Amino acid sequence: MPPHLIDGEPHSHAHDRPKRTRTPGEALRIGIGGPVGSGKTALVAALCRELREELSLAVLTNDIYTTEDADFLRRHAVLPDERITAVQTGGCPHTAIRDDITANLDAIDDLVEHNPPLDLVLVESGGDNLTATFSSGLIDVQIFVVDVAGGDKVPRKGGPGVTFSDLLVINKTDLAPMVGADLSVMERDAAAARDDRPTVLISLTDDPSATKVLSWVREQLAVVAESDAALSST
Repeated sequence: MPPHLIDGEPHSHAHDRPKRTRTPGEALRIGIGGPVGSGKTALVAALCRELREELSLAVLTNDIYTTEDADFLRRHAVLPDERITAVQTGGCPHTAIRDDITANLDAIDDLVEHNPPLDLVLVESGGDNLTATFSSGLIDVQIFVVDVAGGDKVPRKGGPGVTFSDLLVINKTDLAPMVGADLSVMERDAAAARDDRPTVLISLTDDPSATKVLSWVREQLAVVAESDAALSST
């Protein structure tokens, strides 16, 4: 599919937007955001490999000027090409996932039209900083990915992604000894910043299936299935 384009718009850091109204039977949308190099695309690839035999899923990526992340997923054949598409944001990735989500919504509509029915759509943000977060009009739940290479101070720096995401993933734990990062400090600071929201520590090198994240995704799918079943019985 050709990339969808969008012009830059002003930023907004509001967290009080109304939740997206999901129609029963509609695909669950999970946003995956985080800084450049934190491992978002590798995580998306892992989830696709693990879920593609049991679910109908598709992926939408966001990059500023290229389709690099979508191309990576296609090269590694994690899904058929028609199930992967891209948005070129043309500016700060915040724009397309939070402030003016039109291009992403159009791209999701195209995925749904060409691959019915879908159970799950993974929406990957372009690499950004700790202020990146998704509009609740675009996704149902959000994963935010950081990695240990930035040091163990990252979780206590906070920001909307660290603080408000539905799941925080601290990635590349295998690198901690090499960069002098204390994983217990990262876990402690994440817990303090996030109240009761869950955090998982992973290494895709040690666990290519991203087992902890995969379990959380399956939990979200189960919640949606239970909700849909309850509505259909009324």
